[in-house]
Amino acid sequence: MSSDPTLSYRRILCLHGGGVNAAIFKSQCRSFSSKLSAHFRLVFVDAPYPCPPHAAVTAVYGDSYGQCYRWLRYEDEHEEVDAKDAARAVLRQCRRAMDADDDEGATGEWVGLMGFSQGAKIAASMIWLGHWLDPRPLPNPMGMDVRFRFAVLLSASAPIVMLDPTGALKSELPPHVDTAETVSMKFTDWPQSNDGEHAIGLPTLHVHGLQDPLLPKQRKLVELYCQTGTARVVEWNGGHRLPFKSTDVQAVIDQILDIARETGSL
Repeated sequence: MSSDPTLSYRRILCLHGGGVNAAIFKSQCRSFSSKLSAHFRLVFVDAPYPCPPHAAVTAVYGDSYGQCYRWLRYEDEHEEVDAKDAARAVLRQCRRAMDADDDEGATGEWVGLMGFSQGAKIAASMIWLGHWLDPRPLPNPMGMDVRFRFAVLLSASAPIVMLDPTGALKSELPPHVDTAETVSMKFTDWPQSNDGEHAIGLPTLHVHGLQDPLLPKQRKLVELYCQTGTARVVEWNGGHRLPFKSTDVQAVIDQILDIARETGSL
């Protein structure tokens, strides 16, 4: 019998940023993991598309970072891919990581998502999709056993992305939602308000660095893509990275635990 007490804990799926990988993101999340591990099992997943490492990765890890990955295209030179294929690749990677954790003996319910940067965009898109599909007679591409209740979005930028691996939802795509084949930095179809099917209806926690050059798009995600009353925000005096000072980390942890209690996940 395994001595790992976290096997029965409720689980959070963790998605790294572009040009990183699961192992690096796990290292980046050490200060969070040490405080969350008493309550949750964190499962880290590699994105589907290999890519060069982000400049910040080479600065910190030198040549020891291993293969890095991205979730979607964010530069013109990234290989073009069909929207269905991109969505299928993203969701397949997530499902594989979840199934692999089951194979290790984990039994806890999947309750949350946590992502950084591009991984946070995917997390926001996944929790939006699950809630958007709920009243519709359409299958959840993540599987019928998955009902994420909240998302922790670290430096997440608008817009959200439709992750439709079959193409069956193309005719129902709401306005102001991006598709998975585009270069995400070129989106222009911004909504005027958070009133509409494009808005996330489940609880989210947004963590913003006040020196982050992407802060305006991160605030758009909160103001235009989250239904009123569903989003919480923690701001800290830093750039495009995870908080590291103990007071900033604790502020994030307190909000995660509070949102988990609110959603019956703790």
